[in-house]
Amino acid sequence: MEGELKNFISVIIMALISMYYCYYIAAMMPKGLPRLISLLPVITLFSVLPFNVHSFHIGAPVVFILGWITNFKLLLLAFDQGPLSPPPPGAHLFILTACSPFRIKQSQPKAKRTTGPNVVSEAANKAALLALLFHCYNYRQCFPGQVLLILYFFHTYLTIQFFLAVAAIPALILLGVELEPQFNGPLLATSLQDFWGRRWNLRVSDTLRPTVYNPIRSVSTRIIGPRWASLPAVFATFLTSGLMHELIYYHITREFPTWEVTWFFVLQGFFVDVEIVLKKKFLFRLHRSVSGPLALANLAVTAGWLSYRQLLRNKVDEKVINEFNAFLEFLRRLSMI
Repeated sequence: MEGELKNFISVIIMALISMYYCYYIAAMMPKGLPRLISLLPVITLFSVLPFNVHSFHIGAPVVFILGWITNFKLLLLAFDQGPLSPPPPGAHLFILTACSPFRIKQSQPKAKRTTGPNVVSEAANKAALLALLFHCYNYRQCFPGQVLLILYFFHTYLTIQFFLAVAAIPALILLGVELEPQFNGPLLATSLQDFWGRRWNLRVSDTLRPTVYNPIRSVSTRIIGPRWASLPAVFATFLTSGLMHELIYYHITREFPTWEVTWFFVLQGFFVDVEIVLKKKFLFRLHRSVSGPLALANLAVTAGWLSYRQLLRNKVDEKVINEFNAFLEFLRRLSMI
């Protein structure tokens, strides 16, 4: 555990130095190819830097932030787009905006701004629920396989919420603003389109929309017209998401990719395109009381078949449980010093 923490600190230091470079080089280089070339060394570094950490609970957030969120924001910065354009005043705000998966609410009455304790309380609640899940895992041999898959889904959901709540705390303290929610009741989704576009991990959607969806839709509009331009854009967005998840899975398992998680997102992109065609061409809409459960059932079946299969085959669930127990032992030793 001590060695992993040292590796994590070294990654943070290298990332901070690289982001200072990006802040100053962006002001010096004109947008377009010259700025992109100047940022490519950092984008390449952030793609391989997470290999220095090996644990699930540290490695997965690091590759998600540096390898995906920050890299995509730097690609947008190269062409003077995205949240880093124009660059925030001050290098510390630039780094915070680049490396934090949050978005600031635009219209926010001062009296209703989120306070630090609210975010800390949310993170603490998610941590308590995760601790309860880990306790349940001690008896996982008593659970049927399908029940374990449900527990793993909630584990994923709670872990992402906890991580994003923790990541929001520095932004809240330094900026004193209210932040957009990361999720919007995903279990209340009325369709796959509603789930992926408006409810699940919204900051990832915010990143993929300007980097993949909007450019592909713009090109498709000129080729096939505006009516169906969203179809290739949606599919390309899900394919990109699948490849980025494959990168995260590779960092977690350190095994050669078998592409199940990519196929999961390819299927989701296909199903969302089918929904769009049914709504636009045939004006076919199921009642939300039917379409919502069908969408969640689709996600449960395909995720259990593809998304989680790759992790379970590489015994990532056992690795996660062992890491949690090692962390508790580390805290116990610290308390005895």
